[in-house]
Amino acid sequence: MAQLLLLKAVKHTEVLAPVHGKSVMEVCVFFLYAMILLPGIAASVHQVKSFLYHTAYLSCYFPNSQKTDIKDLRVFWQKGADEVVHEVYYGQEKHDNLSPKYINRTKMDMDKWTLQLLNAEIVDEGQYVCIIQHRDKGSPKVIHTSECLLHIIANYSQPKIAPLRTGELKPNDYLNLSCSSSGGYPKPKQMTWLISQGNKTSRFIHPMNVSQDAVTKLYNVTTMLNITVPANTLITITCLLHLEEQLGSLVSVPLEIPGGKMEQVKINFFGPLIAVIVVITLLLGFVILKKNRNSSSANQSVSLAV
Repeated sequence: MAQLLLLKAVKHTEVLAPVHGKSVMEVCVFFLYAMILLPGIAASVHQVKSFLYHTAYLSCYFPNSQKTDIKDLRVFWQKGADEVVHEVYYGQEKHDNLSPKYINRTKMDMDKWTLQLLNAEIVDEGQYVCIIQHRDKGSPKVIHTSECLLHIIANYSQPKIAPLRTGELKPNDYLNLSCSSSGGYPKPKQMTWLISQGNKTSRFIHPMNVSQDAVTKLYNVTTMLNITVPANTLITITCLLHLEEQLGSLVSVPLEIPGGKMEQVKINFFGPLIAVIVVITLLLGFVILKKNRNSSSANQSVSLAV
């Protein structure tokens, strides 16, 4: 591990020194010096997760830190091999050597020994190294080093099921559906279809179409389903988006498709009802017509008698 960090420090010196001048060269010399002193100092790796555009908290806490005077310490944060993230120089924060993308985006909480990375973006993902050097009788000594691996999370939209064509469905017709979700990160594992029919539920996994926005780096995902409409049973279709480990899954609103016989039952129910209404209407018309005829005959008889 020490050898790997040493190589990073050498690369750091080669890349940044021509740009920032002597002050950055001093930082790189410090970093190189710290790497040489690393053997025997355990480096812990912290897995850090932060939501997109929120503050990420990178810990550099070490035992007995509360007994150490910050004015005797030099704290240095770096990402990768060539990006200076933050520096505290014997009690004072220094901004001269920071990589441009981190200017005005970092704060050091010395009570908790935590670096705050503001407005974290997907491009901020990666490995961060913290080194703490103590000024002991004029000779600097590395007393702690730690690493943080930052992961960014962006919430996906709720999966949405949509038919690819509209119109009346008949038994044994083919039904084409899509399920989509957008604006998330990192790339999800897969999308799953659940089809419930009666007491039976079947699971289907189809290829997932993934696209990534070139600017935001967020993902959009879609999967397709092609099934046959049943003739006698109501079916319920649900789409699940499975995210990375520990992030769980997102579930769509269920889509219900009635079977052919259910539609036929509705027709058979309304058909007789309409027939009854027609018969009743005809009977009423016949009664009214007969009554009018009887009334007309009676009037004619009265006229003849007169």
